[in-house]
Amino acid sequence: MTERKIIHVDMDQFFAAVEQRDSPELRGKPVAVGHDAQRGVVSTASYEARKFGVHSAQSIQMAKRLCPQLIIVQPHFSKYKEVSQQIRAIFQDYTDLIEPLSLDEAFLDVTENKKGIPLAVDIAKEIKQRIKEETRLTASAGVSYCKFLAKIASDYRKPDGLCVIHPDRAQEFIDQLDVTRIWGVGRKTAEKMHRMGIFTGADLRRQSLRHLKDEFGKMGRVFYDFARGIDDRPVITEWERKSCSCEQTFEKDLFEPSQVTIELYHTVIELLRRLEKTQFEGRTLTLKVKFADFQQITRSITVGRILRTKDDILPLAKQLLREVAYSREHPIRLLGLGIGKSSVSHDGEEAEEPRWVQLELEFKELSDTAAEAAAGEATATAPGGVTATP
Repeated sequence: MTERKIIHVDMDQFFAAVEQRDSPELRGKPVAVGHDAQRGVVSTASYEARKFGVHSAQSIQMAKRLCPQLIIVQPHFSKYKEVSQQIRAIFQDYTDLIEPLSLDEAFLDVTENKKGIPLAVDIAKEIKQRIKEETRLTASAGVSYCKFLAKIASDYRKPDGLCVIHPDRAQEFIDQLDVTRIWGVGRKTAEKMHRMGIFTGADLRRQSLRHLKDEFGKMGRVFYDFARGIDDRPVITEWERKSCSCEQTFEKDLFEPSQVTIELYHTVIELLRRLEKTQFEGRTLTLKVKFADFQQITRSITVGRILRTKDDILPLAKQLLREVAYSREHPIRLLGLGIGKSSVSHDGEEAEEPRWVQLELEFKELSDTAAEAAAGEATATAPGGVTATP
């Protein structure tokens, strides 16, 4: 059986890099892409800004405190999408098996490639060089026999990096890997693993399959396999949409029931607009609430009919909201609603469907003027579970 050759390409500080490329006065300076408002969030930070502790998904206000000389740049999503399409065209010269994860990263299966290049690392070098020549931007690439390791490899030597994890060295590499670098290990899962004495890939590999499944449910099997370098997920060129969602971060926290109900109504109207645009159909409604202290909860309900109209969705949304305890002392920062085909969650941390993510240009907050600038919560969970930070 032919061993797979997988490349993961990840653009370096993508949004910030595009802005620095097009505005010479920004080069070499700490830059954050985002909406400069009280509730604005950093979408991408330049490497100069990251030296001060600025990072994506951080509040703009915190970023300014960490780096007083920080330059805030409003996003230009149409420009980012155009550059992303340029990069995609380069990929297509080598393979049609391309799985985009976001505007700035993708998996490529080059096991059988159009140019007949025998070594995947040579393809990765060519792609990186062409990206630099054609877009004047840098990319990092990871090469391995599976998506799990190719993704990790692309992060290993950023920026402008290239890392190969050969099958013969894979187990050694995984054994020394911090478990927080493993896909599916979020903050809560990492805390639980640490309490179990699991800090590295080697620690994880010492756990039995039964024990991991008892502790982590279906993800236990994933962790068991990843610890052994097993990942048979194919590079998928087309994904079925599994959810449609929207959310709004408020300029001021809400605690009055009348205020919250009005904003919930607005969110329902926006969700209906997106359902019509995407022609998505689902039976599960999920309410997402983030409080002022950043505690986040979700509540879901599944019904026996397709949720298509305001009369279908609004009563259910109000029903879910009644399950949420908020007050003047515990006000609401954000409300979101999503329609999904089903609702699955793991350890209370990550919802499988609907995924609360920003997907390229589709995600807009309810205020159109702030929408593209704020870039939602600035992180995107791509199909297949990889988290993208531009």
